[in-house]
Amino acid sequence: MTTDHQANHGIVKHSERHEGPQKHIIVFIFSIILTAIAFAAVMAGGVNAAFTVLLLLAMAVLQVLVQMGYWMHLKDRGHMIPIIFMIGGFFVAGTAIVMALYWVWW
Repeated sequence: MTTDHQANHGIVKHSERHEGPQKHIIVFIFSIILTAIAFAAVMAGGVNAAFTVLLLLAMAVLQVLVQMGYWMHLKDRGHMIPIIFMIGGFFVAGTAIVMALYWVWW
């Protein structure tokens, strides 16, 4: 065995993937479009209120996924612990909201 082979044995090379500005510009434009759709749904007075609320919720969920995935880089490897803590926070907040509503209504 050569010394180069011995030195590199057991070392895993990770290629770093660099995201250029093109992807960030596309995601920024997508975020603006989601915001514009939500704004237009509210501004259009003749739209059914239930449809408007559902559309706003859908736009909000998409916006959160885009923000977390691309701007906070949670789509990349090595971000499982922050994702787990966020899911735990959503669970605790959801439980608190449900229990507060249960306490008020009954």
